[in-house]
Amino acid sequence: VGSIGGIRASTVLGAYAISKAADHHLTRCLAAEWGPKNVRVNAIAPGLIVTDFAKALWEDEKRRKEREAQTPLRRLGVPRDIGGIAVFLASEAAAFITGQVIVADGGVTV
Repeated sequence: VGSIGGIRASTVLGAYAISKAADHHLTRCLAAEWGPKNVRVNAIAPGLIVTDFAKALWEDEKRRKEREAQTPLRRLGVPRDIGGIAVFLASEAAAFITGQVIVADGGVTV
């Protein structure tokens, strides 16, 4: 699991963003290396998801409303928004997908 932090610049969480960008590139490199062995490697890059990890970002009502207003779908993500993507990637329906980072952020990075 990556993050949209690996796609967007950050003036606050720079080291985190750099590590997620590295995760995204590792996904591509491993897909290229292991593809000939029929191993698929993909990642999911979530936006703000209502989890304990991100609690400081959604717990404050004012900050939450600001973030929702900046998100085209006008809501934060919930774990099931990411879980469905993981199930898809693990299924035969994704048998021809490798080296991809699937963004699930309610439209924040558009």
